[in-house]
Amino acid sequence: MVITASKTKMTRRRLIYINTLRLLLLALSVLLVRVLMAQGTGVRITVDQAGRGDFRFIQAAINSLPDSGAVPRIIFIRKGIYREKLYLEKHNIILHGEDRDATIITQDIARDEWRCIHNDDWGAATVNIDGNDIGLMNLTVANEYGFKKKETRVIDCRTDTIHQQKIITATGHQMALRSFRSTRLKALNCRFRSYAGDTVSPWNTGDGMFYFKDCMMEGGVDFYCPRGWAWAENCSFYSNTGVAAIWHDGSGNREQKTVFKNCSFDGFDGFNLGRYHRDAQFFLIGCRFSKNMADRDIYQVPTANHLRWGRRVFYSGCKREGGNYSWFADNLNETSPALTDKDITVDWLFKGLWKPDRI
Repeated sequence: MVITASKTKMTRRRLIYINTLRLLLLALSVLLVRVLMAQGTGVRITVDQAGRGDFRFIQAAINSLPDSGAVPRIIFIRKGIYREKLYLEKHNIILHGEDRDATIITQDIARDEWRCIHNDDWGAATVNIDGNDIGLMNLTVANEYGFKKKETRVIDCRTDTIHQQKIITATGHQMALRSFRSTRLKALNCRFRSYAGDTVSPWNTGDGMFYFKDCMMEGGVDFYCPRGWAWAENCSFYSNTGVAAIWHDGSGNREQKTVFKNCSFDGFDGFNLGRYHRDAQFFLIGCRFSKNMADRDIYQVPTANHLRWGRRVFYSGCKREGGNYSWFADNLNETSPALTDKDITVDWLFKGLWKPDRI
């Protein structure tokens, strides 16, 4: 068989073309992988204390991710007690526990003690969040300080400008969850636990939107205290101590509200339902109160704060074990415009800007 010079040149050109094409495709593949990694598309990281995952520590898994992603990045946390304080400044991340009662993130932190050596709350909670589009699912977040340390202590406190000392008690603020500039924070089937105050503190009176469903919350004074727009559905609240269970700050916008739909409330004998110091707006729809709840409506604490929009506390279809109190009789007709139970929806609260119940 005779091979001509022209055929040899064509073969070489074809090989060069094929090799060039392969190199180009390889380069494009590498670029695509890098882009996807940067966006976080499809990322799922496993945390396992026994070493059978990608990381042993939750914070290490968080630190491994880019600052943001086009879709949620999932950190799957296997069963275990994780004695970690978490700092979450990145966006679009879901912390997904294997089992709500067996996947536990816990610390022992007295906020008053923390603030004696720090100028702000960043780090005062077990889980500290300053990122947007954060999800918590199927896990327990606890601050065990008040359960473990009952004794009263006096400590040196450089931030106390008068006495240079601080009294630390078992009933002081003990945050399990504290958010800062975050919005679109969502928790499903979670348990938030502390002995005393401010257990769940999602704070952002600018554009904060918060959604809790099928969660358990336990604590002391103001242990559920959102600032901004907040929705709680099918959640249970248990008051260990303190002068009120729930609290709201809606001073950033006239439309800010905290909504409780089909939630239950229980606690020590004589616990008070709620209070507020600033402009607030409460909606309790179809809620259930234990016989231990005191005969006292959600009340305004006398302060120097000027309330621009008056008292706004609304109930519909709520019941108490052992008999109802007159103050939580249906009064949605007093809203302007008048509302019904069917009007109180997630879309209504967030004005269609966020649809956490449809994801």
